Amino acid sequence: MGEGKTVHSPLVTYGSMLSLLTLCPPFVILLWYTMVHADGSVLQTWNYLKQHGLQGFVDIWPKPTAVAWKIIGCFAAFEAVLQLLLPGKRVEGPISPSGNRPVYKANGVAAYAVTLITYLSVWWFGIFNPAIVYDHLGEIYSALIFGSFIFCIFLYIKGHVAPSSSDSGSSGNLIIDFYWGMELYPRIGKHFDIKVFTNCRFGMMSWAVLAVTYCIKQYEEQGRVADSMLVNTVLTLVYVTKFFWWEAGYWNTMDIAHDRAGFYICWGCLVWVPSIYTSPGMYLVNHPVNLGIQLALFILVAGITCIFINYDCDRQRQEFRRTNGKCLVWGKAPSKIEAKYRTTSGETKSSILLTSGWWGLSRHFHYVPEILASFFWTLPGLFNHFLPYFYVVFLTILLFDRAKRDDDRCQAKYGKYWKSYCDKVPYRIIPGIY
Repeated sequence: MGEGKTVHSPLVTYGSMLSLLTLCPPFVILLWYTMVHADGSVLQTWNYLKQHGLQGFVDIWPKPTAVAWKIIGCFAAFEAVLQLLLPGKRVEGPISPSGNRPVYKANGVAAYAVTLITYLSVWWFGIFNPAIVYDHLGEIYSALIFGSFIFCIFLYIKGHVAPSSSDSGSSGNLIIDFYWGMELYPRIGKHFDIKVFTNCRFGMMSWAVLAVTYCIKQYEEQGRVADSMLVNTVLTLVYVTKFFWWEAGYWNTMDIAHDRAGFYICWGCLVWVPSIYTSPGMYLVNHPVNLGIQLALFILVAGITCIFINYDCDRQRQEFRRTNGKCLVWGKAPSKIEAKYRTTSGETKSSILLTSGWWGLSRHFHYVPEILASFFWTLPGLFNHFLPYFYVVFLTILLFDRAKRDDDRCQAKYGKYWKSYCDKVPYRIIPGIY
């Protein structure tokens, strides 16, 4: 199968799987508890746990309630229906290692617009109060932790019993199969793509929905929305809007085209994104900061600039690939390397690698504005507590790891061509430094 073996060695897989399974679920709950009930103070939570020990931790872990399951169920069903029924352009993904080409329906922007308009409408007309979501957040995260684990078991069984395409298979090791996934493109029926659902329509969509939820909760509690919360929410929504605008491009990335649908990526999108990625806003609900118009505008403009650069990096490479290098990059003809590689079936194919524009600065320069953007939408909380910045730290580690994995994969795929590419673009992420 290859993918399970090349991602990381079995030892690293066991280590990361055990740590994810044992550390991430309690971390999600502790983060929520600290933000919502311990004033955002890690020290306060630490002292509580020191005093009450393991029993204290068991006491703060919310039990999944019927309300939580209902909220998750309605949201998931709503997104699944939109994914299936909304019209969208037919988009082909990249050719897989087994020579398959997945076909998608690109209706992300429409689904995003319908979701936000519906959510704001049900609040506005008094049908459902989003503050309820905030009030049951702990139970929702608890339900997601267990529910997503069961969902990953379903994916594992499906990979064995009814794989959707020939891009699936076992490494012969149950733990590696469960963790890294069995199938590259699992589907339910012909049209419902599971990874598009978990990564985009549940994970990313919940990020936007929760950002709006935190805003509404603060408004209901305090009668106004602080400028810090507005800056955080606007930047988050601009970022998620950019994501859906570029969703078809995302289907060409490592998450979709190389990482299989297993615990690592699906549990991450179903649990980690709604809890950790939204945490700066979660913190601001009870800790409104008044930035003043100048600082608020500065953070907003800086954040939007970073999001735009991140988008423009992806757009530049997409345009370069679409036109087969016959386009302008920063006003002149792009410099490129023509690389050859062999597929698993032994065919020789060629590819072009862009070495100018943003992609001439470093091999993964697009991660720099992404990390900076996350810093700017956390910044409105200022520096009273470290915890809101956990997401920025986590994202930095994640992207640096991803850059290394991507480089290793390209090295294996392109060989000598990759070496000449690295000679031309020597820096991995930060130009001049790393």
